[in-house]
Amino acid sequence: MRLKALAIQFGVILASMIFAFGEPAVARTLQIVGFGDSLMAGYELPEGDAYPMRLQAALKVAGLDVAIANAGVSGDTTESGLARLDWSIPDGTDGVILELGANDALRGIAPASTERNLDAIIARLKERGIAVMLAGMLAPPNMGDDYAAGFNPIYQRLADKHGLKLYPFFLDGVVTQPSLQLEDGMHPNAAGVAVMVERSLPAVESFLRSIPEN
Repeated sequence: MRLKALAIQFGVILASMIFAFGEPAVARTLQIVGFGDSLMAGYELPEGDAYPMRLQAALKVAGLDVAIANAGVSGDTTESGLARLDWSIPDGTDGVILELGANDALRGIAPASTERNLDAIIARLKERGIAVMLAGMLAPPNMGDDYAAGFNPIYQRLADKHGLKLYPFFLDGVVTQPSLQLEDGMHPNAAGVAVMVERSLPAVESFLRSIPEN
């Protein structure tokens, strides 16, 4: 009888705890969007070799439950990215890896315009409650020192302004390595994407772990 009474008492305590604290939280898959240009889209690569898919696979190996949608569009500038932002980032998105600006630099677009567009993209995502990680870019050397001086600091400045996680250079480890590039000398090949994922992984993991659960 004493054991039966203890069992009943335990059941009452357990029920009261569930009532007080609610049911245990169920882990959910983080919904992330890679939003960028051809470097994000995986120019001339199979879908599975694009950065978002390779990154998703690496994160799952690291124990993070995440789904990364590829919203990269080849040729996009920051202006065209801003124009398609709302329909490219669906409701329910937890975070965005924002990679834009390379085409602005290649076209010699004024750095002030690039910064203004990126600032607007970030602000709009924050208004929607979507976390943002910024992937930076550097101006090509052929654009000259003056252009680089105006363009290169944009990403750190925006990260500081908005309190964002910044990965300073999206093509780190690839840009000077022909063996990691397509024949055009600009876009990464599959091996190049693997290097990009490996180098950016710690920053992405830190970003994902900073996203609130609710």
